[in-house]
Amino acid sequence: MPVTNRIADFHDDMIAWRRDLHAHPEIAFEEKRTSDFVAAKLTEFGIEVHRGLGRTGVVGTLRNGDGPAIGLRADMDALPMTEANDLPYKSTVPGKMHACGHDGHTTMLLGAARYLAETKRFKGTVRFIFQPAEEGKGGGREMVQDGLFEKLPVDTVYGMHNWPGMKVGTFAVKPGPMMGASDDFDLVITGRGGHGAMPHLCVDPVAIGAEIVGAFQKIASRTTHPVDSVVVSVTNFHAGEAYGVIPETATLRGTVRTFRTEVQDATEAAMRRIADGISAAHGATARLTYVRRYPATLNHEAEAAIAARVADAVVGEANVDRNPTPTMGAEDFSFMLNRRPGCYIWAGSGEKTPNLHSASYDFNDDLLPVGASYWAQLAETVLA
Repeated sequence: MPVTNRIADFHDDMIAWRRDLHAHPEIAFEEKRTSDFVAAKLTEFGIEVHRGLGRTGVVGTLRNGDGPAIGLRADMDALPMTEANDLPYKSTVPGKMHACGHDGHTTMLLGAARYLAETKRFKGTVRFIFQPAEEGKGGGREMVQDGLFEKLPVDTVYGMHNWPGMKVGTFAVKPGPMMGASDDFDLVITGRGGHGAMPHLCVDPVAIGAEIVGAFQKIASRTTHPVDSVVVSVTNFHAGEAYGVIPETATLRGTVRTFRTEVQDATEAAMRRIADGISAAHGATARLTYVRRYPATLNHEAEAAIAARVADAVVGEANVDRNPTPTMGAEDFSFMLNRRPGCYIWAGSGEKTPNLHSASYDFNDDLLPVGASYWAQLAETVLA
């Protein structure tokens, strides 16, 4: 029986799992109930369970003879936001919801685990990696630092994310960049405060900050190679409290997104040069704190080709986009790809599905058997 048909037989079970997870969201490193749920299902399927990596991470190991090992990764955490949907299975936890589809990601990997445990049409080892804290807290980094690939070795590792705007039954994958690196910055400008009616007696950090914001935008257009990509976004500008007072300090915060390390390095250097130079020109000082959060998600060429071939087999070649436009959104699966060859693929979750991180988002249950079939067929292909 084809993979898709076998998995379709328990689609209703996967819907029930997914909706249970959706109703009980847990945010970064708090995924205790979710981890218990995952571990219980893996145990029920007869799969060996390892817990504790990345605090709340769960890894299932399924062996069938000698051969290579493949890692399949799904994220488990929710977001700290209030759900706007009126659903029978809507979030029961105030201020928390699955607004990015990690409930569906977890379910699809569990579906593949059930199928592979029942059929064992592969030779080698499958590691089912259920990762916590993807949403900004670096659970992927934590699992790697805890020795994921030393304690539970794999030769290659693969990830997947649902993608609103793409039809269900389509995939997108390419070698090279899929998601951007994500960095944060805090810039404190210190001038000399005073009366708002007497600016000549002050060094105004607000005016200086406004000039810096404009200059930051020229990093992309005037200091970066035209074929490279960079986003510098000032998302927070705070200074003062009163109408008539020029404050002593102004604080700018924001995000930087890049694909290449060389561009990342050059952008940080340019920001420091701009902030220091403009501030000094006006008699102020600047202190820039630049923090590198997630590296870029870069697919390896051989593994991207395998992923595309498997996607062809599941949904048909015409439904696989082999040259999608990368996004500057970030993904901490990058920490795993930096340690092992692998690939990250997008799975269409519906043209009318609300955007990721929307309070109206809900994972499209029609995607469950498609994603689970991709995982299962990928394991069977790599471990043929």
